Amino acid sequence: MASSLFLYFFLGFLVLAGEVIALSSRNESDHMVMDKEELLGVFEVFDALLDDPIWAQLHPQPCTDTPWPGIQCEIAFDENKDNPPVFHVTKIHIGPDIVNPPCKSSAYLSNSLQKLPYLKVLSIFNCFLNSPAILSPTLFDSLSSLEHLSLGSNPSLSGDIPSSLGQITSLRVLSLSQNNLLGNIPNEISGLVNLEQLDLSYNNLSGEIPKRIDGLKSLTILDLSFNNLEGQVPHSLGQLQLLQKIDLGSNNIVGRIPPELGKLKRLVLLDLSHNFMNGPIPETFSGLQQLQYLIADHNPINSGIPLFVGSLKRLTSMSLAGCGLRGTIPNSLSSLKNLTALSLDNNTLIGTIPSSLGFLPNLDQVNVSNNKLSGELLLPEEFIIRLGKRLDVRGNIGLCTSNGTYSKKKISLYLKTPVCSGKIDNDGPEENPDESKGMEPSRFHGNISSNAVPPCLDHQKLLVLCIFVLSFWLFFL
Repeated sequence: MASSLFLYFFLGFLVLAGEVIALSSRNESDHMVMDKEELLGVFEVFDALLDDPIWAQLHPQPCTDTPWPGIQCEIAFDENKDNPPVFHVTKIHIGPDIVNPPCKSSAYLSNSLQKLPYLKVLSIFNCFLNSPAILSPTLFDSLSSLEHLSLGSNPSLSGDIPSSLGQITSLRVLSLSQNNLLGNIPNEISGLVNLEQLDLSYNNLSGEIPKRIDGLKSLTILDLSFNNLEGQVPHSLGQLQLLQKIDLGSNNIVGRIPPELGKLKRLVLLDLSHNFMNGPIPETFSGLQQLQYLIADHNPINSGIPLFVGSLKRLTSMSLAGCGLRGTIPNSLSSLKNLTALSLDNNTLIGTIPSSLGFLPNLDQVNVSNNKLSGELLLPEEFIIRLGKRLDVRGNIGLCTSNGTYSKKKISLYLKTPVCSGKIDNDGPEENPDESKGMEPSRFHGNISSNAVPPCLDHQKLLVLCIFVLSFWLFFL
């Protein structure tokens, strides 16, 4: 009996304790507030961006009672336990995935961002489309907690990249792609020791790549493509051992391809296309065993295709079009079992196209047009048919096909290559080239009967006949 009373008492105590804890939690939540200055900063930032004049009235407590999908907050506890916990805005996101309200046509970045010192993520896409918006040099001075900054696809966003960004050592992602930013890449950016991704592509940046870029020890992705960058690729780039992607395409970069890039053992993509970089492709690149994409189109490399390319077993796409390549296509390419695309067009390559390319199981696009390749094309027929127009061999004057080699009619027309000399198409018998040497066309056509008169007589019989006719003529005279 006593044990039963004790059990009931204990269960009642647990229920009462749970209610007390829940009530305490509710009271604590009710007292959670935002700092007034920080809340004002949120209102001012969104008033500068969104086409909704009553946004602040609709969301007076954006962290609690009236949330908005583009804002995230975190709870912070004061060291003084007597003070209630407070909410801080840690993320602001505006993009096409949040359609209402849209950005106003006169949107701009308010300096009130500096009132949000706890902000960790700021991402704004497709917002500055019409009226000019300037990236202020002091805009990010107070954002010491920022980890992710993405301002992308804003064609009216201009100005220089603020050098003060180099002081935000917590920054892990800096993406300023597809804007209209000007000026140089600030040297101070090399102080971002925790930066993992740097994307400044599709802007109007000029000057050189900072030589102190090796300070970005945590960098895995570097994309500076589609700018007006000049100078040479700094050799110090080879010190960034965590790099997996380098895209420097479509700039005005000159000089030799640094052999130090061959030290980047984790590199998956290397794009140097549409620059003015000289060859040869360094032998050190044989160490890039993780490389999947090697793209260097339209650079004056002016050398041969290195044999070591065949050892890059993970390579899926190689594009060296318009590079002044000379020499032959190496048979070592047949070792690239993962290769899906090969572009070697608009070079001065000679020799034949290795038939072994046609046995690569994943190869789905080949362009070797406009070279000086020659000889008979001996790629497997099923490979030719499978690729269709994705196989381009045009513009090689010495290259030919033999229709007799393939079951498909007129394969030479299919590939737009001439029929090999001494070969005729499948509509007639193939001529033996050894028997045809020195032969002239016959003057007789059709069948010749067995009793036909021979075309000529023996010389002695002809002489006797002439004497007989002459004697017969004189006798009657």
